[in-house]
Amino acid sequence: MRVSKVLVGLALMASLAGCMQTDGERALAGAAAGAVIADVTDNNVLTGAAIGAAGGALCDDVNLC
Repeated sequence: MRVSKVLVGLALMASLAGCMQTDGERALAGAAAGAVIADVTDNNVLTGAAIGAAGGALCDDVNLC
């Protein structure tokens, strides 16, 4: 069950990756992905969302996306 949630989340993120052009959009997508991954792995959802949002907002600044 956990694996299917992670795969669905990753598939959704991959489908939206081409649409995200601003830091805000990437931060929202990162927050959503971080929250889903944290929930699936039984970690703190808010912490996962915060880390995902930071990663999404900063990924273009370090040429990762």
